[in-house]
Amino acid sequence: MGPSLRRFATAITLLLLGLPRTGLAQAFPVEEFDAYVRKAVSDWDVPGLAVAVVKDGQLMFARGYGVQQLGRAGAVDEHTRFAIGSTTKAMTAAALAMLVEEGKLDWNDPVIDHLPWFRLQDPWVTREIRVIDLLTHNAGLGNADFLWYEQDATTRDLLERLRYLEPAYSMRSGFIYQNLMYATAGEVIAAASGVPWARFIQTRILEPLGMRDTRTTLAETEGQPNVAGPHYRLDGTVERIENASVDPVAAAGSIWSSVHDMSVWLRFLLAGGVAADGRRLLEPSTVEWLFTPHSLVEPEDFYPTQELTHPHWTTYGLGWFQADYEGRKVDFHTGSIDGMVAIAGLLRDEGVGVYVLANRDHAEVRHALMYRVFDLYDPEAPRDWSADLLALYDRLDTEQAEAQARRSAARAADTAPSLPLDAYVGTFTHPLYGSVRIERDGARLLARYGRLQGTLEHWERESFDARWSTRWRGTTRLTFVLSGPEVTGVEVGGYTLPRSP
Repeated sequence: MGPSLRRFATAITLLLLGLPRTGLAQAFPVEEFDAYVRKAVSDWDVPGLAVAVVKDGQLMFARGYGVQQLGRAGAVDEHTRFAIGSTTKAMTAAALAMLVEEGKLDWNDPVIDHLPWFRLQDPWVTREIRVIDLLTHNAGLGNADFLWYEQDATTRDLLERLRYLEPAYSMRSGFIYQNLMYATAGEVIAAASGVPWARFIQTRILEPLGMRDTRTTLAETEGQPNVAGPHYRLDGTVERIENASVDPVAAAGSIWSSVHDMSVWLRFLLAGGVAADGRRLLEPSTVEWLFTPHSLVEPEDFYPTQELTHPHWTTYGLGWFQADYEGRKVDFHTGSIDGMVAIAGLLRDEGVGVYVLANRDHAEVRHALMYRVFDLYDPEAPRDWSADLLALYDRLDTEQAEAQARRSAARAADTAPSLPLDAYVGTFTHPLYGSVRIERDGARLLARYGRLQGTLEHWERESFDARWSTRWRGTTRLTFVLSGPEVTGVEVGGYTLPRSP
């Protein structure tokens, strides 16, 4: 048994030997928690946030704080819609589970049985990858979010490019978070059910559960009332930014919802697949399967919060991260897309669930509120998670800035591009990456990649940083490939894009 498996087995034993916590602190301290959230929202400088807490099938707390968008009227309430990001993944997993129960697919079906056109670079992996592998982030692929982020492409177009993606590790031997595999799962749902993923989610989950605030894509929120806008801290000031669409990989994270609706979803899961009106949508054994650990997650692939929670084991189920916290099994998942965050957290053994939505990029107050709720259902005094996690993430931000400063100091000094700027102008194309266009604009170069456009700033030698006009999207390093006096390609993200004729 390897060290990871020993760590997992030992922790599971400790967890099973722990004392049960049912019956502890059943009443929820509404006003105390409300005051705590208000202070946390202020301390973390979050424009708007909403949180819901459920216990034993009851909604214990659901409130909004702050504003939907800075500079506009509109307070956040429990029905305000936010991007729920990757907490969508649990619904995609549940949708597949419904089809398994109906006999329309099996977890161990080869993906190509349902999607004959699906191909990965390795023919063996193409044949062997199973439906369940689409949900466990261990299919052997790297992240590859550059394929869909701010690109104009259909889901099918994106997935057909995966045949050009280099494997990052052997299938089922590692863990790299992978949105495109969940997008593939959405296509499997469509093929097996005969209806698109969004329609399946709407008719089989949202409508039966009465989740009337919820929309399956960003496009469906256009013109809708009570919708939060995304925000980002730029140059020390929190500003309203543009939405980033996840619709091309919808099954990975495109849903918009409210904490009111997501509390209904959590209660459905905690009830073992039974809706509030008594309808059973999933069998209890199927719900257990969704929360069964399917992948080991090494510490370097887990959340920074582990510095304070000290888990003995970390795993991934089907759309859920998992860890132990003070002898209790936590199932949770975050959602993050430009200017929006979410977290869903469950103590299933205790019937406790918490859901947080906020409209500022990577506002990790979400973790603080989740653990605060868990502590409130514990006999010991609750920890000030907001203060402790704020200090942790401030330190990490400082370390990141220092690392960037060291990288800047290490670049080759006093270098310049070898050729005149006009020599770098052109279109560079790769079957996986798509096309990057370099244009001349007076004394500078511009780069265009999908909907991204920005100015090229010289880094060193033949390398430039594309500084995107939407500044919160950062920079991308481009290194031009020269053959004598000609530019023949450009390296981006580990791939060389040849120059188009």
